[in-house]
Amino acid sequence: MPHFLDPHMYDLANPELWVAIGLLIFVGILIFAGVPKVIAGALDAKAAKIQSDLDEAARLRAEAEAMLAQIRKEKAEAEAQAAEMLKAAEADARRLEAEAKAKLEDSLARRQALAERRIAQAEAQAAADVKAAAADLAAQAAEQILAQRAATQKTDPLIDAAIAQIGQRLN
Repeated sequence: MPHFLDPHMYDLANPELWVAIGLLIFVGILIFAGVPKVIAGALDAKAAKIQSDLDEAARLRAEAEAMLAQIRKEKAEAEAQAAEMLKAAEADARRLEAEAKAKLEDSLARRQALAERRIAQAEAQAAADVKAAAADLAAQAAEQILAQRAATQKTDPLIDAAIAQIGQRLN
């Protein structure tokens, strides 16, 4: 049986009755003073603040997701651009390598042609020097032979004229 249905509960000498009456008066004063409205208003304000914080968090999350999508897009674009730059650099490197190889081959061909010309000039010079030396030697030998013949014979004007002309014709 509940305690408040006990007849002894409502005896004026019962201290529990006076505590219950004091509690009811206190609650009545609080209601009369508008404390429940103040508490409800404070709770509503707190709920509104929590709701605005949740709304702000949702907005920030949406912004963060948008920024993440933007960053991913920019990353993909940067990777594509880097791949294009790499391809272009490789193509430039191949082109520069081909140009350098062609220039090197051209330079080597020019140097080889120059060396061949110098060798040909040196050979021609050497041949000319050998011919000149041979002609001088032949002229000296002819002079000696003719001088020996002329020494054994009396002087012949035709031989003397021919000997004089040999030196002029060979040089």
